[in-house]
Amino acid sequence: MAERTTDKVALGKGRSSINSRLENFRDLSPSERLARATMAAGLTPESRDALAGAALPMQLANGMIENVVGVFELPLGVATNFTINGRDYLIPMAVEEPSVVAAASYMARIARGCGGFITSSSAPIMRAQVQVLALTDPYGARARLFSGRDEIIEACNAKDKVLVGLGGGCRDIEVQVFDSSPVGTMLVLHLLVDVRDAMGANTVNTMAEAVAPIVERITGGTVRLRILSNLADLRLARATVRLTPQALATGDFSGERMARGIVEACALAIVDPYRAATHNKGIMNGIDPIVVATGNDWRAIEAGAHAYAARNGRYTALSRWEIAPDGNLVGTLEMPMALGLVGGATKTHPAARAALQLLAVGSAQELAEVAVAVGLAQNMAALRALATEGIQRGHMALHARNIAIVAGASGAEIELVAQELASHHDVRMDRAQEILARLRAEKA
Repeated sequence: MAERTTDKVALGKGRSSINSRLENFRDLSPSERLARATMAAGLTPESRDALAGAALPMQLANGMIENVVGVFELPLGVATNFTINGRDYLIPMAVEEPSVVAAASYMARIARGCGGFITSSSAPIMRAQVQVLALTDPYGARARLFSGRDEIIEACNAKDKVLVGLGGGCRDIEVQVFDSSPVGTMLVLHLLVDVRDAMGANTVNTMAEAVAPIVERITGGTVRLRILSNLADLRLARATVRLTPQALATGDFSGERMARGIVEACALAIVDPYRAATHNKGIMNGIDPIVVATGNDWRAIEAGAHAYAARNGRYTALSRWEIAPDGNLVGTLEMPMALGLVGGATKTHPAARAALQLLAVGSAQELAEVAVAVGLAQNMAALRALATEGIQRGHMALHARNIAIVAGASGAEIELVAQELASHHDVRMDRAQEILARLRAEKA
């Protein structure tokens, strides 16, 4: 399948450049941040309003799913400083967990000084599976399906002339025989479909259902399941980052010590599935918020990611961190990334449309590459913390605001309580209540 290596000239063609380095962005109020980010991206007032919240009218929500009783909002942040393939991006992230947006932005700032992230991706190929049972000659049926390949592909492409016109469509077939299963021998036909800028679920499901009668005629068996696979291992996105020791150094740790600590932390995730599960969750901390913000299917992305992590029979880390011969730290991440720009909530949800405008991506492949770059940045942030002061110090400092709110703080009290909690590294509910009571008594 064709590979795509993103080219910075092609990406910028026809679009104004964005500077993702927004100085003192975190010090602004939410409304000031919104104004600055949307101005940097050249968004319309309508898109700005959609990002501000309350973008989903009840009537529209009622048409999206069943039994609607309301809408549920998540905080929407913007990660800054990202340079990917020589182009700057502002990253919309819908997430409830503290420290995610801040960590991604900070790691992107470090990477920015070293040239940023480099990405590539394979063609947007999705699989549909057609299960065939009740076969007396499964291998003979397999051979007959390959002989009927052209008929099957033609029938698939007849179901979506628009996709074919855009350069997509069914490209090939695969056929597997499972000699033993709980229901006996079975055969599974895979349809390999280039879905272009769609996630592709509806497209490949329709094609699988359309060819079922042909498959039964050719094989002599009975078709049961006709459904896509979320293990999109032909639709891969990759990101890499190269960091100098100077960029990694802090006041307490040398760059060499930092790089070695990150490699050692990753090594545990490579060999131990208990650590790998949390390691990969950290990667998804960066990816899922983009998937949610753009109206894509985060459950499909999660399923594909974790299945891919176990593709060799043992669950392992999705990323790799190494020290190159020149002493630079090199991080790489490769994983399935079935994202779309058309169809579903990406088109119906006003905030999702606005988030895509903020990103200014030109294709689903570009969106996938951006998501994987952010996932690698988030992974770097977690490993960097684990290799030095531990994960809790920075995370709990940002979590302090949540604790202050739950303790009853409001308005200016929130920051005052959070700052005191963080400064003493003692982020607890009872401590927040004590601080709040003291502040209110002093004010009275």
